[in-house]
Amino acid sequence: MKKSDDLKKKWAPYLYVLPAFFLILLLIVYPVVTSLNLSLRDKVTSHFTLDNYHYFFTDQVQLNNIGYTLFVAVMTVVLALLFGFMLALYIRFNNNGLSKTVVALTILPQFIPGLVAVYSMMLVVRNGGVLSRIAQSLGFTFNPNLMYSANGLIMVNLWFNIPFAALLLLASLANVRQASIESARDIGADKWTVLLKIILPTTYKQFFIAGAFVFMSNVGSFTTPFLMGGNNPQMLGVVLYKEFNQYLDYNKAAALSVILFLLCSLSAIVYVIVNMRKEKWR
Repeated sequence: MKKSDDLKKKWAPYLYVLPAFFLILLLIVYPVVTSLNLSLRDKVTSHFTLDNYHYFFTDQVQLNNIGYTLFVAVMTVVLALLFGFMLALYIRFNNNGLSKTVVALTILPQFIPGLVAVYSMMLVVRNGGVLSRIAQSLGFTFNPNLMYSANGLIMVNLWFNIPFAALLLLASLANVRQASIESARDIGADKWTVLLKIILPTTYKQFFIAGAFVFMSNVGSFTTPFLMGGNNPQMLGVVLYKEFNQYLDYNKAAALSVILFLLCSLSAIVYVIVNMRKEKWR
């Protein structure tokens, strides 16, 4: 009886995680393996080939698309972290009515459907939109020229990602002890010293984590680039859609899926390393 109880205790944890393990195999591992296999097959003969990958890394149009995607994603990460950190700092160290309003506005975009938000932004920033009409009513001409450009994509991405980054960074700022800041000020530390010596060493890991999530959510995005992006260059999410639905080239679509997966995996690796690394800044 005792032996049976010991076996149950030994195997019970594995049985508990078994459903989640099979779910991961079904929803993640199987699609990735299937896409990888398809990407290594010739469209006509189904023989092994690297031509599908060769196409994306040698064709100038596709190289422009990859570079354009990385530019938009990286700029979104940098600006989202910068403005998100500024927003989180204000919320953390100000306890007034305005800061509470900012918190509410920060949470609000999470409840607005992405498609609705993009269409609303298009009505505001397009030439002849709300901003242009306001300028016209004031007696001058103003065209934002944000449609079908990288600047427009980055701006809309920031609308989604600044609040998200701010909330993540705000969680880490909660670990900054007020007593530490007051002690530093008592011995003559200015605001920049407090920021560099106390706040950043406590929150730097969250920067990498927030950056990884923002990068993953934008490098393969589809809705915003499809509605607001231009025809050349294009974001990889739109290129993947066209390869699959318009050109019906499933092998190239699979190769691009693997490329996007690898790009996201890079940020996922950063996330894992940062979480496992011991804090050396403290």
